[in-house]
This record gives sequence, structure tokens and C-alpha cells, in this order.
Amino acid sequence: MTSNGNNAEPGIKKVLGIFAHPDDPEYFAGATFARWAAEGAEVTFVLATSGDKGSEDPEITSEQLQLIREEEERKAAAALGVKEVVFLRHPDGMLQATLELRRELSRMIRLKQPDVVVTCDPTMWFRERYVNHPDHRAIGEAALAAVFPASRDRLTFVELERDEGLQPHKVDYLYIAGAVNPTKIVDVTDYIETKIDSLREHKSQIKDIEATATRIREWALDPDAPDDAPPRHIERFHVIKFS
Repeated sequence: MTSNGNNAEPGIKKVLGIFAHPDDPEYFAGATFARWAAEGAEVTFVLATSGDKGSEDPEITSEQLQLIREEEERKAAAALGVKEVVFLRHPDGMLQATLELRRELSRMIRLKQPDVVVTCDPTMWFRERYVNHPDHRAIGEAALAAVFPASRDRLTFVELERDEGLQPHKVDYLYIAGAVNPTKIVDVTDYIETKIDSLREHKSQIKDIEATATRIREWALDPDAPDDAPPRHIERFHVIKFS
């Protein structure tokens, strides 16, 4: 991995996290979101689904699970300092990178006008003992296309400007989380416990939060931190700078 520094970009005022499910923002980049929020940025999450399939309970319905998971996500986001969560409510497990989804995401980008968009890597299919959820790949593909070129170009989804008055918007930075080839690390040492606290809210999904917390602390350890220094925790991204 090449790195262009261990700090989040300076001067960030607005951040838009675009993910597939409740708990994705927290797992993929929760500590970085917490850092941005603490530094004064306005952070918004857009979730394509409400995670309405993610339960082994034979008695629960998708409608019941949707309500539970949306409430868990609102609490988790609040723990990070995130002010707003938008649910698009596509069916969980069936997300596709359609033109309609691209339009929805372009609308949110034009509406919120973020400096930074954070999303998933659509090229990450599997790792050892892990197959990436197809919804993660779909939201990443749609979000990348929404960032460039759909949100930038006035004549793409022209109805957004014509009917809603939403002007084209050019994003400054695209942060791709869970990237196959990360290019940047963000020092989140002061926020790793905030990330873990946010995940504590996802009670329907995490059976053993202390075991999960231990894994997260281990995964986030910076292998390049000096041996004689306190442990440093990082999150990794592939970053594209447009401006």
C-alpha cells in the first residue's frame, strides 16, 4: 500500500457516506466518520437498504426487522456524531447498480453537496474466508458512477435541476473503503473506541460485542507504527482527488 499521509483531508465541511446496509458505515469507516464529525464536519449517511434480511430469527418478518435495524443505525450514527441518516429502502440482498439507483444517489449528492463521498469498493469480490456481499459491490458501483460523472454533469438526470432545482455538484474527494488497493491511511487512534461504541447499537447483528471489539482493535493496528510508541489505530482507503 502506498500512503499519502495519515490524516483526513483538511478543511472538510460536508461528508456523505453511501453504503448498502445499517452497520456498514460503522464497520467500514466508523472511526474516520467520528474524526470528521469531531473536527466539525457535517456527516450524512445514505443507506440503500434497511438490512431487512439480516436475521436468523424464524419468527421475525422483514417489516419488523427493517424497523429494528433503522433504529439501531440512527443510534449508531448518533454515537459517531452523524446528524442524519437517509434510508432508500431497496430490498436487502437484491441491490443492483441500476440507473435508477444512480439517479437517487446523484440526487443526494446534489442535495447535500459534500466535499467527500465515502463508499465501498465495487471490485472487491472476496478475500480469505470472506465473500463480499453483492449489495456492497452494487452500492460501490452506483456511487462511483453518481460521483463521476452523473452529479457533475448538468445534462445527466436533467430533471434533478429542472424539477427540483438541484444544481450539479463536483465532489472533491472520493474515499473508497474496504479497497483492494488502499492508498491512504487515516489515524483514528482517538476514535477507535467511538467506532466500537457505535457498533454496540447493532444488537440485532452482533452477538458478542466484546469479541467484535477485540477484532476491530486488532485489525486497525498500524503495523508501521514505531515499536517504542503507543499503539496507533488506522483506517485504510483508496482516495481519488478530483480537484
